[in-house]
Amino acid sequence: MSAESDGSLAASRCATAVANSNIALIKYWGKADERLIIPRASSLSLTLDGLSTSTTVQFGASDADSLTIDGTTQQGTALNRVSAFLDIIREKAGINLPARVTSANTVPYGAGLASSASAFAALAGAACEAAGLDATPRELSRLARRGSGSACRSIFGGLVKWNAGHDDESSYAEPVDSGDMDLAVIVVLISGEKKPISSREAMRRTVVTSPLYDAWIDSCQDDLDAALAAIRQGDVERFGELTEANSFGMHASMMASRPAVLYWLPETVSALNAVTSIRDGGLGAWSTMDAGPNVKVLTDGRDAERVADELRNRLPDCEVQIHRPGDGLRFVR
Repeated sequence: MSAESDGSLAASRCATAVANSNIALIKYWGKADERLIIPRASSLSLTLDGLSTSTTVQFGASDADSLTIDGTTQQGTALNRVSAFLDIIREKAGINLPARVTSANTVPYGAGLASSASAFAALAGAACEAAGLDATPRELSRLARRGSGSACRSIFGGLVKWNAGHDDESSYAEPVDSGDMDLAVIVVLISGEKKPISSREAMRRTVVTSPLYDAWIDSCQDDLDAALAAIRQGDVERFGELTEANSFGMHASMMASRPAVLYWLPETVSALNAVTSIRDGGLGAWSTMDAGPNVKVLTDGRDAERVADELRNRLPDCEVQIHRPGDGLRFVR
């Protein structure tokens, strides 16, 4: 990662980047290194269309760092988190300039739809461009990881593997060839409200207190290896089975935390039962969940409309959205 310009040029530069959210299919939950955000296990995700963040960064445009998200000026934790991330970029670029950051989202914030993934991926791209840093995709992935772990995967489109690694250089994401596999993820939006426990706090609690956590982490590498083999073979059913089992294992370990971490609502259970019923009826559909009450459903792209219609019939009070594989980070010139 090299700087293209000095501080005076960076002061006049403005850049905009767009990134999509991603859904982890083989999960990351828990950190081996809190500061560098090095995960305890590698993970596999699918970047989705229609769930995106567009972020504009301009250095030297104000007297202090400022952050606006969807038209609302942010203070406190949100601003501090962005400023700390920008400090990493300022150090790499050799500049000492405040930044104005403006972000717009199509992802509900803090609802378990990986809003931080798209947010910090877009921020990493826009800030590097505005600061005059020439960064490779792998470098951007490593940098985005410093803001939010899952953001490292949103640098790339489609299926993406995050190599856990053991330090800053070895922990990065990379694209995975999906071959002939045609995938879709259906989001059952049960609640767009901010979740009651942040992912970071929930991870810490699970790692420290859950008696089930170590067993789940030990299973993750086997799940990942089997999932990658299923992708190579084009076996959507096997991939779906692994996705669902890995998700339930993560949530079981969370529920066993003390006190328990439970994001599920009654509608969550209804949605999970609906997925099982649809599958029993002959359609390929497999559930997965992150930190929040919303249920995502992995399916073959050719079955997506039929699965979505079945979910709408069974869950008339929930919004049901179909998402196809999305692109990686891109810049608005």
